Amino acid sequence: MQLLRSLLFTTLFLLFTLVYAVVFVIVAWALPWRARFALAQFWGHTLLALLKLICGLGYRVEGLENLPRDGKACVVLMKHSSSWETFAQTVLVPPQAWVLKRELTWIPFVGWGIKLLHGIAIDRGAGGRAVRQLIDQGSARLAEGTWVLVFPEGTRMPPGETRRYGVGGAALASEAGVRVVPVAHDSGWFWPRRGWLKKPGTIRVVIGPPIEAAGRDPREINAEAQAFIEAHSGPNV
Repeated sequence: MQLLRSLLFTTLFLLFTLVYAVVFVIVAWALPWRARFALAQFWGHTLLALLKLICGLGYRVEGLENLPRDGKACVVLMKHSSSWETFAQTVLVPPQAWVLKRELTWIPFVGWGIKLLHGIAIDRGAGGRAVRQLIDQGSARLAEGTWVLVFPEGTRMPPGETRRYGVGGAALASEAGVRVVPVAHDSGWFWPRRGWLKKPGTIRVVIGPPIEAAGRDPREINAEAQAFIEAHSGPNV
């Protein structure tokens, strides 16, 4: 039964996202960025509600008090272990620009919508130049007051596993002189990166204290962020 519920949600997820992307592109081009992001948040809230209704999979957030309220944009480093966070991110932290591989922006309507949301598209095959792309585009977003969200692992990792964090997000925070907010969660234990099954339960999201990054070695920033994220991304069953 849970597998059937999971298949139903996945079907609705894909259909709703495709239809919403078409509508979004038609409507959003004439709107200011904040209004565009509000539409993205509606998409995220809708999917989270459907996931809870159909699969019995909800979430809770701890550490909201750690989100800076002084109006200064931050860089978010978030755990990446399933597809859940790719839409939940719209509602977990303040309006943000997403860092993603440029190939995603080539997808009709979905990719065009990402561009309208000021997504930071990186050519991962560019080596060191990719980091420079992230720093240049990310600094512009931060200067506008927009947060920047990065999945430092670069790809979805199996539950309980991680890899060396990419330097881009930490380097951006260091050079731009902004704080890093680490965000951990255990979504991969409920929604594996492979397979159709979504297990019922409650995903635990933990927002960590901001990390001062101005002028620091990005490797030190990553080490501090990774220690927090991995320590709070264990199973919640």
